[in-house]
Amino acid sequence: MQGEQRARTIFLLLWTLVTAVKLVVAARLPLFVDEAFYWQESQHLAAAYSDLPGLTAWLARLGVEIGGNHVLGLRLPFLAIGAWLPWLVSRIATRWFGAVAGWQAGSLTLLMPLSATLGMLAVPDVPMALAAVLCLDAGARLLRSVDAAAAVKLAAGLSIGALSHYRFIGVIVVGFIALLVLPQGRRMLRDPRVWVALAVGVVAWLPLLSWNADNHDAGLKFQVVERHPWAFEWSGLWFLVIQPMLVTPILCIAMWKVALAGTRSGGGARAQWRYFGLIGAVSTLSIFALGFFTDVERISFHWPLPGYLALLIAVPVVLNGWPRWLRRTGWWLAGTGLALAFGYYLMASMPMAREQLAGYKYYPRNFAGWQPLAGAVRDELTSMPPGTRVLAGNFKVGAELGFQLDDASIEVLPHPLNDKHGRSAQLGLWHLLHDGKRETPMLLVLAPSDQRYRDLLARYHAICEQVGPLPPPRVVSNDHGYQRFLLFKLPAERVDGPCVTPAMAWLDAPQSGATVGDTLDVHGWAFKDGVGIERVALFIDGKPVGDAAYGRAFDITAAWKISTDPQHPHVAFDATLDTRHLAPGRHWLGMTLHGKDGSVEQWQEQAFVVPAR
Repeated sequence: MQGEQRARTIFLLLWTLVTAVKLVVAARLPLFVDEAFYWQESQHLAAAYSDLPGLTAWLARLGVEIGGNHVLGLRLPFLAIGAWLPWLVSRIATRWFGAVAGWQAGSLTLLMPLSATLGMLAVPDVPMALAAVLCLDAGARLLRSVDAAAAVKLAAGLSIGALSHYRFIGVIVVGFIALLVLPQGRRMLRDPRVWVALAVGVVAWLPLLSWNADNHDAGLKFQVVERHPWAFEWSGLWFLVIQPMLVTPILCIAMWKVALAGTRSGGGARAQWRYFGLIGAVSTLSIFALGFFTDVERISFHWPLPGYLALLIAVPVVLNGWPRWLRRTGWWLAGTGLALAFGYYLMASMPMAREQLAGYKYYPRNFAGWQPLAGAVRDELTSMPPGTRVLAGNFKVGAELGFQLDDASIEVLPHPLNDKHGRSAQLGLWHLLHDGKRETPMLLVLAPSDQRYRDLLARYHAICEQVGPLPPPRVVSNDHGYQRFLLFKLPAERVDGPCVTPAMAWLDAPQSGATVGDTLDVHGWAFKDGVGIERVALFIDGKPVGDAAYGRAFDITAAWKISTDPQHPHVAFDATLDTRHLAPGRHWLGMTLHGKDGSVEQWQEQAFVVPAR
């Protein structure tokens, strides 16, 4: 009884603390771009969409109806599901392995980073995880004896999963494999009540099947074919490195012990042990194998979660058989992983912390800059004629601005990014893909940071073809320019003429993060198609330090064959700056590019280090 009380107290304390932290972070964290698009879908309610079934959008709509058009309101239903999940896992583990193991399984669900952070983002993985756990619970109960309550729970889990994501098909396949391996599972599948539950689950797929039938299977083709390379890539091996970090190493070992136990035979409660182990093992191994051929970037992160939840139910039994020091190490490592996961989201939610991450690999670009951008858009619209509409460069900008401006009908330019994320078909159904025609003034908003730099000039020229020459932009620069936006005031009537693009530039020196001496040598190039560059002004930490000498001959047309800057090849610049007055530490070199059309464009800054003298 003392052990049970202690395990229960630990669970309640952890649940309260984790839930409170998730609420605080969720209220501060800007919307991730996918969340913003789900919000946009929630403002165009439908049974299914191009990228997902309908449930995620329905939950998002419920959240904003309850909590208002605020990030916390949008995330409320997902936070509620995330808070409920550890209780479900605890209840399942208690039924089969005892109260102590049950509370411990719930606590581990609250500590494992992948499951602990579930619900902070309004994404389909949240209801899908709930569906997987409901099916797990129902399947374990049906293995013992078939009854109506367990069949109803199975039907509910299958329906929620079908309404959550295409990927739930994998959960269903893995469950069938596990049941077919177990004698109790084969016996269970002969009961008509189970087949009625399965039939209900099949019916839940009809809205998604209907959408695909009406739209040339666009969603199915994207999920199964277009988003994956379907060619062998050794990068799939990163799964073996990333996943133990995401679930913490000792907990990972314990889960694999459960998976191995699932291959052994036994009776009684052992059937449930094998069931959880088989579900987890088949799921995780399948995703590992698929990682060599599919979208490894996304699979390596969160796809294995349903399998991990199955293994987690029996993990306390394994841990309690280990030496005390190893158990404690496992719990502390899980707690450390949780703290690191929350720490990242906390940093992403704080503008000053995001600024410090600028220039590093883990800079949270998809969370950054949306509120300042919305402020700039509102400011520009006040100076434009009534009826001016916003035109976004891609679906990310359109959805994020839509949430900030409470406008779910912002038009979007055709963009490869829309296709890559499976959103073009849906935008087309909403009549939000801009065809290049306009009858009123428009404020075009571009996000150069979303484009690979080597493809950026071609993208600018493609935009010229769509909307005409681009006027001087207003630059909205965040976090030293690592998230930049360009705002263009387009007149009601399209102007024909040579393509004028935003400026392009590159710093050959200093290199990013370079340590400098008493002087800082600056070398680079800059051009602006259609008009050319007038001058390049330099800044250190936001303070002007003079102009670079612009116009040195440096032919870059081999790399930028389509460039039409009239000053080629005289597009290079040089400068030498005195750094003796700078304090030791990290500093930022900035540039402002002045075009001959009167444009003034702030460029992305470059970090350099002044050593202690």
